Amino acid sequence: MRIIVCGAGQVGWQIARQLAAEKNDVTVVDSNPDLVARAIDSLDVQGVTGFASHPDVLERAGARDADMIVAATFSDEVNMVTCQVAHSVFGITRKIARIRAQNYLGPAAADLYRREHLPIDVVISPEREVAAAAVERLAAPTAFETTSFLGGRVELLGIALGADCPVLNTPLRQLTDLFSTLRAIVTGIRREGRLFAPEPGDQLFEGDQVYLIADAGDVHRTLEIFGRATPKQERVVIVGGGNVGLAVARALEGRAERVRVKVIERNRKRAEEAADALERTIVLNGDGMEAEILAEASVGRADALLAVTDDDKTNLLVAVRAKAAGCPMVIALVNDPSLASLTAPLGIDAHINPRATTVSSILRHIRHGRVRAIYAIGDAEAEVIEAQVLSSSPIAGQFIRDIDFPEGVMVGAVMQDNRLVKPTGGTRIREGDAIVLFALAADVPEVERLLQVAVDYF
Repeated sequence: MRIIVCGAGQVGWQIARQLAAEKNDVTVVDSNPDLVARAIDSLDVQGVTGFASHPDVLERAGARDADMIVAATFSDEVNMVTCQVAHSVFGITRKIARIRAQNYLGPAAADLYRREHLPIDVVISPEREVAAAAVERLAAPTAFETTSFLGGRVELLGIALGADCPVLNTPLRQLTDLFSTLRAIVTGIRREGRLFAPEPGDQLFEGDQVYLIADAGDVHRTLEIFGRATPKQERVVIVGGGNVGLAVARALEGRAERVRVKVIERNRKRAEEAADALERTIVLNGDGMEAEILAEASVGRADALLAVTDDDKTNLLVAVRAKAAGCPMVIALVNDPSLASLTAPLGIDAHINPRATTVSSILRHIRHGRVRAIYAIGDAEAEVIEAQVLSSSPIAGQFIRDIDFPEGVMVGAVMQDNRLVKPTGGTRIREGDAIVLFALAADVPEVERLLQVAVDYF
């Protein structure tokens, strides 16, 4: 496909990288010539410097022959106008826009993106995506990475193995024997910086980061088996009362089990708006980096702290200070990938990567064929893919042990007739089944071939 990616920042660059790696014809557009040059030098893409919303710039980017445009610049308004120009001037059939401002996403804007008004096929809200990821992370706070598949019935868990992990030095095939009723599968292991799909004889070692796909009902048991028991989340402190913090607080207020939530917000006006919008949450106006305000929020007695301000360094420092005050679980929002590696040395239990969350969401909509969900792991090292099996797929009707999957691919879950099945070599994949696969980046094209996504999409 011919795809134009507008915006060569972190999100746009990552989208262009993955689409180019899948042999699409990608052109990157950005007003910053340095970002365009970086994309051309490091990726197999073409580049155009200029404002993405200008018709002449899109013309130079090949809009007349483009099948899709992804508007992911830093400006909501530029993204909107870019999609309008792409539709009205060039007739591009599929248009995706990243929109941040909540004013463009509320009930008043419900009809804004209809084809006859502002023709955008898919609107991606990074803040909503991040808030949803934060709520998922709080549900399994001892995992450094979580996301759901198959309508919430299956969870991807990233777990760092410590010295107290009960299953260290145990071959994976033996784990299956020891915990025969556990509905969870180790699909990926990162060891000494290298991510790989394990063999049945592989063992787990201290320091490994493992990725598991688990039945949602077995998440807590899985975490216990791997040495990461989940404490109760009865008291949660959120530092940052912006759109992300507000959405998380609302979600926690809506839980069936009672959660006591306190929000700390430095900006007085924003704190007052948060207090008006929330019902049972206590909102404190103050700087989350100050020990006094953390003490007022009783951080030392909280079960978890979530730092989601718009400043990475503030989030990291708040999390460190909360940990020192006695909070057992601290989670930080970290935009800059270069800072993410600091979380473990600083004693931060988990972090949320907005770039990975947003990129995964956009890719899910781009690959709209039989692929129903995608989550990118790490720096595009691997993907977890949820897909429906077509009748024409080479894997339909085969036992898993007979399918010629690449070495970097593992089946993590299968849903047949609305019933979850723990996949084994003897599981037969049938037409209409929904499957969840872990695939290293290099093996994604072969996975798509096996799923016959290319027929619907490329």
